[in-house]
Amino acid sequence: MLRLIIEKELRDIFSSTKFLVTFSICALLILLSFLIGAKNHQIAQAQFEASKRANILQYEGVTDWMRVQEYKIFLPPQPLATLVNGVANDIGRTIEVRGRGELRSQDSRYGDDPIFALFRFLDLEFIFSIVLSLFAVLFGYDLINGEKERGTLRLTFSHALPRTTYITAKFIGAFLALVVPLLIPILAGMLILPLFGIALSGDDWLKLTLIILAGIIAVGVFLALALFVSASTERSSTSFLVLLSLWIVMVMIIPRLSVIGADQIVNVPSVDEINSQKSRFMSQIWNEDRGKMNSYVPPKSQDVQAVMGGFNKFMQELADAREKKFNELSARLNEERLNRQTEQQTLAMFFSGISPSALFTLAAGEINGTSLRMERAFLDQAKEYQRQYAAFMKEKTGMNTGGFSFVVRMVTNDDAAPPKPINISELPQFGFTPLSAASGLAPFAGYAGILAAYMMLFFAGAYRSFNRYDVR
Repeated sequence: MLRLIIEKELRDIFSSTKFLVTFSICALLILLSFLIGAKNHQIAQAQFEASKRANILQYEGVTDWMRVQEYKIFLPPQPLATLVNGVANDIGRTIEVRGRGELRSQDSRYGDDPIFALFRFLDLEFIFSIVLSLFAVLFGYDLINGEKERGTLRLTFSHALPRTTYITAKFIGAFLALVVPLLIPILAGMLILPLFGIALSGDDWLKLTLIILAGIIAVGVFLALALFVSASTERSSTSFLVLLSLWIVMVMIIPRLSVIGADQIVNVPSVDEINSQKSRFMSQIWNEDRGKMNSYVPPKSQDVQAVMGGFNKFMQELADAREKKFNELSARLNEERLNRQTEQQTLAMFFSGISPSALFTLAAGEINGTSLRMERAFLDQAKEYQRQYAAFMKEKTGMNTGGFSFVVRMVTNDDAAPPKPINISELPQFGFTPLSAASGLAPFAGYAGILAAYMMLFFAGAYRSFNRYDVR
C-alpha cells in the first residue's frame, strides 16, 4: 500500500504544471551556477597568475636584496569556492610580506568589484537555501488540506488505510519528486567543470557530495514543515500564507537578526580602534628612541665602514627593542579582539541555528572551507611563510628587513664592477593549503545533524496533527 500511494503521488506531481515550471527553473539555475562558477574560476585564476607575474616583474633589474620591500603573496582561487562562495569573495586575497611586522590581507573580490557585493553571485548555496526551500513550500503546502478540498482524502480513507502509511507515503513521494529530478542538472553541471579545464581532487568531490547531501536535507526540512502546516490547517490558502510567512522569517529575517543581536550583546572593538591604539603606542616608542638616536656618539675610528657598521648595529638594536614592545602590545590587542570576535560569531551562529536555511549555509561553508576559518587559515599560513621569508632575507642581507629596520649604506669604491641583478625566484615560494574536508567534517556533521533533527521533528508534528485530522 505504501508503494502504491508513493507512485500515485509521483504521478500526480510529475503530471502537474507546477512541477514542470519549478523543475525548469531549478534546472536552469543549477546549470547556470556551474557555468558561471566555472567561468569565474577561470577569470580568478587568470588574475591570480597575472598578479604573481607583476609581483616578480617589479624587481626586474634590482641589484640589492634590501630593496625587496613590497613582496606579496596571493590566495589562490579554489575551484569549489565558485560553487559555494562563503566568505571567499569577502576576504582579502593579497598579503604584503616583510621580514617582520603584522600581516594584513587586502584586495577582496567584492572590494575590487563592488557591484558583485551588491547583488552577489549565483551559487549552489543560494539555490538550495533560497530557491529550493521556497519550492519545497510550494510543493507541500496543500499535501493534506488540498486533498481534502478536492474530496480525494475522504475517498482514500473509505478503505482500510492506516494514517501512518498515508502521511509517510505523501512525504516520501513529494520528497522524491522534488529532489530526484534535480540530480540530473547537478550531474550535468559536474560535467561542465572539466570542460572548462577545472580539475577537482578527490577531496573536492567529497566536499561537493556532502554539500549536495546537506542541501537535500535542508529541502526535506522545509517540505516536512509544509506537510506539518498542511496537516494542521483546513484550507490550503491558509497553509500557504502561514508557510510563506514562516519562510520569510526563517530565510530572510532570522539570519540577519542573529548577527544584529550578537553585535548588541558582545561588543567587538573595530579594526580602526585597534590600529589607533597601535599608532599612538608606535609614536610613543619612536619618540623615546629619537632621543637615544640624537645622543648617539659614534666610535672614534678612521674606518668609515666600521663607523657605519657600528651605527647600523645600534639602529638594529633599537629596532629590535621597539619591535618587541610593539609586538607585545599588538599581540595583546589582537588576542582580545579575536576572543571577543569569536564569542560574537559563536553567539550569532547559535541564534541563526533556528533557521534551517542558515544551518545549511554554515554546513556548506564549513565542509567547503569557505567559512570564517578560511581567512584565519590564509593569515596563519602567511605568518609561517613570513618566518621563511625573514630567514632568507637575513641570510641575504645580514639583518631582518621591514618593520622598524633602518639601514645606512655607503658606497666607497666607484670603480668596482656593477653588482649583478638579484634572482627574485630564489625567494621561498608561498603555497596555500586549502582547508580539507576532514577539517570541517565535525562542524558540518553538527549542522547537518540539526537539520536532520528539524526534518524529523516537523514530520513528527505532521504525523501527530494528521492523526487528529478530520478527513471528511
